[in-house]
Amino acid sequence: MCGIIGYTGPRDVVPVLLEGLRRLEYRGYDSAGVALVNPEQVGVQVARREGKIAALEAALERHPLTGHCGVGHTRWATHGAPTETNAHPHQAGHVAIVHNGIIENHAELRRELAARGCTFTSETDTEVIAHLIEQSLAEQGGDLLRAVHAIQSRLTGSWALAIVHDKDPDTVIAARHSSPLLVGLGGAEFAEGESPGAENYVASDISAILQYTRTVIDLEDGDVARVTPDAVEILDVDGQPVRRTRRRVEWSPMAAEKQGFKHFMLKEIHEQPRAIRDTMLGATIDEATADVALDGLKLDVSSGNARLVMVACGTSWHAALTGKYLIERLARIPVEVDLASEFRYRDPILGPNDIVVAISQSGETADTLAAVREAKRRRAHTIAICNVQGSTITRVADQVIYTRAGPEISVASTKAFTTQLTMVTLLAIHLGRRVDKLSQERARDLLSALRTLPSQVENLLAQLSAIRIIARRYVTARDCLYLGRGLCFPAALEGALKLKEISYIHAEGYASGEMKHGPIALVDASVPVIVLALRGPGYEKALSNLEEVRARGGKIIALATMGDSRIGDIADDVILVPDVPEELQPIAVSVPLQLLAYHFADLKGTDVDQPRNLAKSVTVE
Repeated sequence: MCGIIGYTGPRDVVPVLLEGLRRLEYRGYDSAGVALVNPEQVGVQVARREGKIAALEAALERHPLTGHCGVGHTRWATHGAPTETNAHPHQAGHVAIVHNGIIENHAELRRELAARGCTFTSETDTEVIAHLIEQSLAEQGGDLLRAVHAIQSRLTGSWALAIVHDKDPDTVIAARHSSPLLVGLGGAEFAEGESPGAENYVASDISAILQYTRTVIDLEDGDVARVTPDAVEILDVDGQPVRRTRRRVEWSPMAAEKQGFKHFMLKEIHEQPRAIRDTMLGATIDEATADVALDGLKLDVSSGNARLVMVACGTSWHAALTGKYLIERLARIPVEVDLASEFRYRDPILGPNDIVVAISQSGETADTLAAVREAKRRRAHTIAICNVQGSTITRVADQVIYTRAGPEISVASTKAFTTQLTMVTLLAIHLGRRVDKLSQERARDLLSALRTLPSQVENLLAQLSAIRIIARRYVTARDCLYLGRGLCFPAALEGALKLKEISYIHAEGYASGEMKHGPIALVDASVPVIVLALRGPGYEKALSNLEEVRARGGKIIALATMGDSRIGDIADDVILVPDVPEELQPIAVSVPLQLLAYHFADLKGTDVDQPRNLAKSVTVE
């Protein structure tokens, strides 16, 4: 949600800011703006527009701004409508700021500042920060770094800030609390005609600056940094100078490009065989003992008293629910699954013997982070399953297991989800072997099937055209039902979520056995029913569900196991998936469900990669 880019150096800053903002579009936004300083001009120059970055770009073509230091922002509206007036950057005197997050005590601060004579021009919570900094500057003798540090104690909520001031024309100030922000260290190649020189960056997401640098410093909560072309000075929460560790980002800039695909989502669907393989390479598999070690993960579950609590949001919650099925089946360890947004508000029962596993693609999801902090407060052991090295959750949790999906740009998660499923499967095998509930023979069979799964997913992707034909038949539908049983139940929930996210068709996922307890009332010829009817213990019951839908005139799209000769007599359309062990069926069915949702959305002409009202990483509660 929202995006920040800042730059100081020898380049013309406007192209750098605009390109960074374009690379942040996937996070979701409804307005955009830039602010820059030029020592040859008085005051901070600001341009902002409601709507897409193209509108901002057009405005800058009509009224060009110049400079070598500035900040940019894409806003996802919280306080105040998505209008130009509420777009960032916001100004107070000589200060301009951009802000990700929410200031919870903004109303109280606004009243106080208004009483002192401050005039507000927007409805946003962010504008109060600009006024506080402007007033703090006088108290701190004009030192912008100290001024920003001083006002943080007045704020309640979350913030990532990038700030410029026309009296410091080569400086960007960065500050963070509970919202991601990093400093990118320069050293990239310069294009012909550009003057090489020192440069540095500020960004809320590495993708904004990946084309310029891969060396970054992750700011910690409470940090304030003064970023100039040739130096980075950081104060910690206590106002003391501190050095933060640099890290190298291994993602390549090409990984964040479409590479000939119509949409990022389609590209990322096709990257899943590679992503699954890479995630498996992150585990150490002992062929002789059929055992799995996960990035040095060490858990004591031998006492028999272990209990896991899995917390996540959205798509990651569906991965967590799948993890519950797998861990309880393979390791016989009890698992609870909680929506992270509810976890800390229900006064959960936790203690030192409990293990909380938090799943987050970005590692910055505010509710999931809050759940981890609550678990630590209650002395539970915490593990994060995450795709982004250096993200906040990887620094907060006691231990981390990384998935290896690579950068995922489309808001609707695909490869991040299947790599999460891959990792919870490996975790279930790991735990099953630790507690001696999973036999060596069964573990070896599952690991062998996992190794062949990427090739089978490649074969599934060959059904692209056939699935598009099916989607075309039902593209006018306004509602869809998804039914799954056992391990396919979470997959049905995820399939329904994907469809509604990107096509705006109302869809609901249900456990197949629940159909008769209400949803069957919706079934008629206008409501397609997508049934996951793979071979397994629930197969015959799935066929009964199909018959019940058919008897009421419903249209059936069935996902079935290759070689199934019965399903075609009942279903209107059939999508075949590989014959894999039941434990791997969630991964096998997810790919065609993603393709189905994609084609629905593409045929309807919606914005597949940036669906309305959604953000890639929900960094506010």
